[in-house]
Amino acid sequence: MTLRTERPPVRPRSGRRPLPPLIFLLVLALAALGVWWNVLRQEKQEVEEEAAACSSASEAAPPTGLDPAAINLRVLNATDTSGLATTVAEALRARGFVVDEVANDSSGREVTGVGELRHGARGNEAAEYVRLYVPQSGDYLDTRATAQVDVVIGPDFTTLASEEEVAAALAPPTAAADC
Repeated sequence: MTLRTERPPVRPRSGRRPLPPLIFLLVLALAALGVWWNVLRQEKQEVEEEAAACSSASEAAPPTGLDPAAINLRVLNATDTSGLATTVAEALRARGFVVDEVANDSSGREVTGVGELRHGARGNEAAEYVRLYVPQSGDYLDTRATAQVDVVIGPDFTTLASEEEVAAALAPPTAAADC
């Protein structure tokens, strides 16, 4: 007697290769890589934007270390309203500024809006501080060598900023607290 083991018949090879599943896995891996690259690129861009916002917030912050008593002003009237420069000069003196001169504007420049602050390069910081008291005033840089600032009152001037408005402008911005 012969012992024969029953084996299932061997199926012939179909000739199919595992190429489609490999292509699918390769496409899936490339898609995942693309998504991660995009996420990391966006995160880097957000970090750069936040750093730029923090640096611009610190640059835009008003100069807080200035004392009004250390700033010399000339108050000039560029309007047809008589006595306006005197009134503004008295209000600025009451807030601690040193007013050297009160006069009409004789420069011949046309002043529009609230007015303008004229100063030299040494008076940039002082002019930014005075702008807190005369908001929306224009800026005119001239060639003077001193830090003196000319406050030229324009036709749209109504009043100086209140103490509360100045204090709020001098307060550190809350958005920059995260920097």
